[in-house]
Amino acid sequence: MAAQSRRQALQSTTAGAVAFGLGLGQAQDPGRKVRLAVVGGGFGAMFFWHEHPNCAITAVTDLHSARRERLRQVYRCDNVHDSLEEMLRKSKDFDAVAVFSGAPDHYKHVSMCFDRGLHVLSAVPACNSLEEAEKLKSLKKRTGLRYMMAESTYYRDGCRYARELFRQGGFGELFYTEAEYYHDGNIEQMLANPKSLLYSPDGKPSWRQNQSPMHYPTHSVSFLVGVTGERITEVSCLGWGDRKLLSKVKARDLAKSPFSNETALMRTSGGHALRCNEFRQVASIESERAQWFGEKGTLYMAKTAYHGDVWHPRYGKPQPVELPKYWQSERLPEKMRHTSHHGNSATWISAEFIDALVENREPEIGLEFALGVTVPGIVAHQSALKNGEQMKVPDFSGK
Repeated sequence: MAAQSRRQALQSTTAGAVAFGLGLGQAQDPGRKVRLAVVGGGFGAMFFWHEHPNCAITAVTDLHSARRERLRQVYRCDNVHDSLEEMLRKSKDFDAVAVFSGAPDHYKHVSMCFDRGLHVLSAVPACNSLEEAEKLKSLKKRTGLRYMMAESTYYRDGCRYARELFRQGGFGELFYTEAEYYHDGNIEQMLANPKSLLYSPDGKPSWRQNQSPMHYPTHSVSFLVGVTGERITEVSCLGWGDRKLLSKVKARDLAKSPFSNETALMRTSGGHALRCNEFRQVASIESERAQWFGEKGTLYMAKTAYHGDVWHPRYGKPQPVELPKYWQSERLPEKMRHTSHHGNSATWISAEFIDALVENREPEIGLEFALGVTVPGIVAHQSALKNGEQMKVPDFSGK
């Protein structure tokens, strides 16, 4: 895309940001301070709520002492607790909770917070089964509380750019998307290293030892749902895994989780296709990326330093794309206008959750979106266990 047309496109997008629901809006109480508690001193210590003028971190917790200390130092909060249960029992000085516990515990911890009248931001995935998805939807409806999922893909620079291009008609009909999350690890080396991701700080096996790839699909699926807004309606998935190698992971249930890599072909509500790869055993640069194919052209998202973002119009030559510096946007509080991890998404996630509570509205990445990018992976894994059988994906949108 030429520089001139790019500038015109971005000016148009900025002017229409409110209509598109990009986090703008008049605050119901611009002076309100959201009192936030943070659960989980690993990934949970990497966000920037404390830089938002309308947020105060008033409690932190983790099961492990080193992570508790990290939370205390990062957020300068001395109200420290040994567990979420203890924090909810002993402390009442917060309005919302950011849950960054292990993936299998997200539903349980979100429901605990909802039951106590607290708004929740949760790490991905939203849940681990269709039963949990149904319960989460019912709980949200019953309580009326705000829910947001901390999905980084939605705010990644490349995904933001694709979303703007789609909304302006730049793709025409976007008929096919390829998305991937490659997170390689030498299993034998990791098993031998008690400080690897396969272990908790106390040396016990972490949840990652027994997780199927498609039970962590949100970074990939969001590259489609977060651009077009379509829903995944059907899926067929194939899995692969070195059973001899996986059998060395003693905490793994090979009957339920026999794959280290899974590939799914998903049908959208618009009749389009998404090819989704979730690989955990692969010789590849670690990546969370996508490429979008439309009738007017294709957008290739960068893959680290080996090549940049590229726009290829249908009738023309490929052109390098210089992505906007979204992190400099005036839609972020001034102190938060800096780069951040996961494609500069962390500041946007932090700001959107606080803004939504202050403005008394649903966050962009609400429960409908969260289930829309989590549930397809749950069904995909079921399909892989059935040798690629095509399966319907339940609709949790409420429409």
